[in-house]
Amino acid sequence: MKTLIATTLVAGSVLAAPMFAQAQNSTDVYGSVNYGQTRTRGADTGAIQGRVGAKFTPNFGVEAEVAGGVDGDTTYTPGGPAKVKMQHQAAAYAVGYLPVTPNLDLLARAGYGTTKFDTNNPVATQFDGSRESWNYGVGAEYKLDGKNGIRADWTKSEYTKSDLSSNTVSVGYVRHF
Repeated sequence: MKTLIATTLVAGSVLAAPMFAQAQNSTDVYGSVNYGQTRTRGADTGAIQGRVGAKFTPNFGVEAEVAGGVDGDTTYTPGGPAKVKMQHQAAAYAVGYLPVTPNLDLLARAGYGTTKFDTNNPVATQFDGSRESWNYGVGAEYKLDGKNGIRADWTKSEYTKSDLSSNTVSVGYVRHF
């Protein structure tokens, strides 16, 4: 019995090695630089986003995103006008892909992140500080050639322990390595 188990494990290892090697060679690693416009309760803020991702199969991957705020907005709260700016944002996502053509992929992503807002109005506390969020969205990527592409997507952020939510539309350049 021990010999049968050992033989099965060795045979399984020998057969699995080429599958793992093929899966590892087919991983598509990419990075992107985007501009994102976020609307949160009447305040439109802009940010430069950087993403790094890995597409493990034609239909599944993961990505990480960081963003730094570059544009603020004034919104009106019960305490008066408030200048609002996104300081920074970070999130991680699971990404599903639907290849439509060899150059066009539709995508859906879901993940968890954190966003830090800043305001000059102490009464506008809903915008001040860090907020954790569950995020989800859809988008599309068009590959211009084997390495370069453009991507547009929409992401909804539902902040925990708050009644705030955000909608972000982003467009950017993607580089596959």
